[in-house]
Amino acid sequence: MSTRPPVAPYLTVSPAAGAIAFYTAAFDARQKALMPALDGMRIMHCELEINGGALFLSDAFPEFGKARTPLPSEPVTMSVSLEFATAEQVDEVFARATKLGASGEVTPTDSFWGTRTAILRDPFGHRWIMNGPLAR
Repeated sequence: MSTRPPVAPYLTVSPAAGAIAFYTAAFDARQKALMPALDGMRIMHCELEINGGALFLSDAFPEFGKARTPLPSEPVTMSVSLEFATAEQVDEVFARATKLGASGEVTPTDSFWGTRTAILRDPFGHRWIMNGPLAR
């Protein structure tokens, strides 16, 4: 039986080493696997555990396909969602991530659907949506 998650986002980032440091500091990510590229400069694969889930990432390898890093100002076609146990965690992670260089797109807000929600763009161009349940 595989210990790999059945579904995990796979981000192309540049530089991957910088993204790993950011995700570790901002989201309390824990590195589970790291595979450096043979060129000694890029990361071919990294697995991070974030908030009980998995996130895979690597530097861009145009020689192996058509993946590229997002441009920070362009609209994104996908976001990573983090579901927290409490609304306070949304505020804490948003504050920490923006202090470390992420830009806030939606500041922490009590939503009509019953969660504390916030959206940010990390320094590498990826969009994160965060939710935590409101106290009843």
